[in-house]
Amino acid sequence: MIRLILSRIGQGAITLFVLITLTFFLVRAMPGSPYAEEKAIPEHALKRMKEYTGLDQPIPIQYFRYLKNLIVHQDLGDLIKKDGVKVSEVIGQSFPVSLSLGLLSISIALMIGIPAGVIAAVKKNTYIDYICLTCAMIGICLPSFVIGPLLAVAVGLSLKSINVAGWSSPGDWILPAFTLGLINAAYLARLARGGMLDVLSQDYIRTAKAKGAPSTRIVIRHALRGGLIPAVAFIGPAFAGMISGSFVIETIFQVPGMGQHFVNAATDREFFLIQGLVLFYGFLIVGANLLADLAQIALNPRLRKA
Repeated sequence: MIRLILSRIGQGAITLFVLITLTFFLVRAMPGSPYAEEKAIPEHALKRMKEYTGLDQPIPIQYFRYLKNLIVHQDLGDLIKKDGVKVSEVIGQSFPVSLSLGLLSISIALMIGIPAGVIAAVKKNTYIDYICLTCAMIGICLPSFVIGPLLAVAVGLSLKSINVAGWSSPGDWILPAFTLGLINAAYLARLARGGMLDVLSQDYIRTAKAKGAPSTRIVIRHALRGGLIPAVAFIGPAFAGMISGSFVIETIFQVPGMGQHFVNAATDREFFLIQGLVLFYGFLIVGANLLADLAQIALNPRLRKA
């Protein structure tokens, strides 16, 4: 088990290094310049600005300088167009909002998706199963930019106590969290159903049924632990994706989270902000996958021998 964890940590470190490298060179291959403005900047001022940010140096030197600052000083750099504003400050201000949204969304997804998938598997080929599968397929097929406005219009017209935009009170959290939660609940339902069906077809389940064990006991004590492994594997990266935020959801409901910074940074050619956000998102993915692996080990004892 320890060897497996160390292997996952090593793979994660390599992944982050490759991610940093690819992001660094790709953002500098983008057309345009972070200093491109409608009003022309004097040549001497532009030169000083590039010297201050280090963008006047050759690309390889910039790369090794960025790695040095990142590894030695844990510095993600400064915003190019805002003097004195660090990338870490931007992430630090928006991350709590994204974390709150992610926790609420994954809670909603778990409360809806897991029970729906388990019930659909237990009631296989019945109308309950067909209803759950249909709802899950609708949730997978409908994109967030369709579900979000529909919920906003429906709730905004019927429930005046819930705001459809902003992030100033707990009532503002419901709609964006519910939108993200519904999308991931659909995937969880299908994964939970597939995992449960696979376990329910095993010999030890048939043996338990032959001995007269109650159906509820079979599902909860024998099938649930192994049947949820596919869903648990999905929860890790899905949770990281929710934390990083969805630009569409944040735009629809005016949520000041991390997702909006991705597009704004690309539009403004904020190289260091793009690199910092991608690195932070990659770190979340690696960490969430590691936690998902540990959860799978807890559910499946055979993995502890790996």
